[in-house]
Amino acid sequence: MDGNSYLIPANSKKSMLILGFFTGVDLMIFCFGIGISLFLLMFWKNDSLYVTLLLASPAMLAALLVAPVPNYHNVRTLIGNMNRFMTGRKKYYWRGWCVRNGNK
Repeated sequence: MDGNSYLIPANSKKSMLILGFFTGVDLMIFCFGIGISLFLLMFWKNDSLYVTLLLASPAMLAALLVAPVPNYHNVRTLIGNMNRFMTGRKKYYWRGWCVRNGNK
């Protein structure tokens, strides 16, 4: 190997993440969802399993948003990319080979 070629490991970006997985925004979303659920569970009278699941739904939603998916960082990134693709302006470039400058 000469001096100008470097081997970059596949997980080099993981060192930039908190605990190797979370970004700052991910941690804020997760902690906010957990906090709201804990607050609701402490101060709301819950008599049934359905009410308990409803009160815990912010934590479950936050956990779902920061869950990893293949080829993307997490579900939140996947949803953002899908939204950007569906609502963004699409440009299609034509480099045709059958007609050149209007002449056949």
